[in-house]
Amino acid sequence: MQKSLNKHLRMQMKQNSRRAKGKKLQRIVRDKLLKAFPHLHMGDIKVAKVGQQGEDLKLSRIARRLISFQFECKNQEKFKILYSFYDQACRHGKYEPVLVIKQNTRRALAVIDLDQFIDLIK
Repeated sequence: MQKSLNKHLRMQMKQNSRRAKGKKLQRIVRDKLLKAFPHLHMGDIKVAKVGQQGEDLKLSRIARRLISFQFECKNQEKFKILYSFYDQACRHGKYEPVLVIKQNTRRALAVIDLDQFIDLIK
């Protein structure tokens, strides 16, 4: 009984840690957007509540006019290979790197630095 309780507590701690990492990333993106668009206020870009459906950043009507993107924030170690590919793109020269990825039957995606993305949309 005690063993299963300990296992459950460890799993719960992992889940809480995952949520905390995700929330931290959401707050980082929100703060960078607010800095890029100084006339917006905290209430214009809200971090979604845990378990809330839809995009991770909830934009007000005013913010949506300025930022026509939907944000899904993931903070996971599974992306290690993407970072190694991005590092490879960084080594090619002096220009801003872009990693283009594609999976069979899926659309191609472009991966760029978050700060570079913010600069492009402001």
